[in-house]
Amino acid sequence: MKDFDHLMSVWQGQPKQEKLSVDEVLKQVKKGIRGLTSRIYWSIVAMAVIIAFAFIIMLFGAFSSWVTTVGILIVLVTMLMYLTLIVRHYHILSKRDATLNPSEYLDSLKEYQKNRTKVIGWFYYIYTLLISAGLALYFVEVLQNASGVFKGVTYASIIIWFLFTTFYLKPRMFKNEEEKLNLMIDRLVRLQDQFD
Repeated sequence: MKDFDHLMSVWQGQPKQEKLSVDEVLKQVKKGIRGLTSRIYWSIVAMAVIIAFAFIIMLFGAFSSWVTTVGILIVLVTMLMYLTLIVRHYHILSKRDATLNPSEYLDSLKEYQKNRTKVIGWFYYIYTLLISAGLALYFVEVLQNASGVFKGVTYASIIIWFLFTTFYLKPRMFKNEEEKLNLMIDRLVRLQDQFD
């Protein structure tokens, strides 16, 4: 019973959450969304440039093996799928204004976060696996006359890249974005609770 009384006194002693300023919260949310959309926008630009470069290589490269063309095609299709996904995310984040209807905006952010987590989770693995497979097929012909050591280093680099991006980079990258989204959603929820 003593522990319960102590726990109750600690709980009651917690400071009350301060009232949030509507203008300040909306300004912070807009700034956070602007940061996310800016990063997504530059990802779209970079991906479009890489796709154009890969397409030029596929069209004008004089490859004798069909395996090389298939490798480039796999990379191109994978990058086009990713580009479609990030363009969709960009439109979802940038199409609404938090100041017009904060509760509707909050609902759309929650839906975006739920869908993003579900889609990005499985898509990222497929994306890195297909890019790695496409590069491996591309290097079959490109490295045809290379030494065995150089081929081994190249293919080992592809495997290391796949493992690094899958198990090190992806969790950190998505955790960072998830924390930012959670912070924005939390601020909007607290603001909504003030008026309920």
